[in-house]
Amino acid sequence: MKKHILFLSITAILFSACNKTAKISESSIDSIKVNRPQAPKALGPTRILFVGNSQIEYFVSAPTLFQELCNANNKRVYVQQLVTMGVPLDKVYATNKTEANQNFSNRDKDGNYYDYIVIQEATPIALNELEKYRNNLKFIIEKIHKNSPDAAVYIYQAMSPVAYTNSEYNTYYKELRKNAVMASVFIKNAGVLRVGDAVKDAYDGKNGYNYLKNNTDLLRYGKNTLHFLNDGGFLQAVLLYASIFDEKPIIPKKLLLSTGTGDNDNMRKQEVVKAVSNPEALTEIAFNNR
Repeated sequence: MKKHILFLSITAILFSACNKTAKISESSIDSIKVNRPQAPKALGPTRILFVGNSQIEYFVSAPTLFQELCNANNKRVYVQQLVTMGVPLDKVYATNKTEANQNFSNRDKDGNYYDYIVIQEATPIALNELEKYRNNLKFIIEKIHKNSPDAAVYIYQAMSPVAYTNSEYNTYYKELRKNAVMASVFIKNAGVLRVGDAVKDAYDGKNGYNYLKNNTDLLRYGKNTLHFLNDGGFLQAVLLYASIFDEKPIIPKKLLLSTGTGDNDNMRKQEVVKAVSNPEALTEIAFNNR
């Protein structure tokens, strides 16, 4: 699989993460009610737009897996994406400006071209720069709202950028969770796609899931930046499906999953029971975090 030069090393991602001027307790965050966003009534196929970087698509593809789950469950969904490796949202827009402006100018007779938006900020920004995080979200969403004013927006809750065995895993997890919630309250009709929560539950062994096989992490892989493997990508896609439709999907026999992490690996149709270590447990974890 072709690799890309990524935005920042893990050292830069974590720099000054805990040196925040605004100190907000976990109990305060838990008291903030984050509603599930409500999509407008669509007269045609439901449209969903993914905006972000390699946390959405790298070894595995969230848009592709989500589309496959929808197809297998007879959901009429049309998926689009604006994804650029290793950059924050403002650079995602700049890199894809022509395509983005064309997409954002499209109109639909029901008044909303897009019905759902999944928007993922680069982890260093989401972790360390709350003001820029909010501004980037606002910048993109305002452009989308011109022809999709009632779209349901899911703010992507990034996962902790360090290994689960790292002593700082929970510190960064909590900070990213807090920032996602704080960012969502400034966006119309927005909720949080609880990727970070679901990943932590998987690492914690909820529903009998074991993330280790031969002392190897089955959820994520990487040195400076951790990206989803098949288990993590499956979890992410089922989480989005469950969040939108408030139900567990029927899992098809085969999905487009990664053959590995090498330069010559890619995504191809594979049997889920062979390519994903415990799809039943991951489905339960995803549904419980919807």
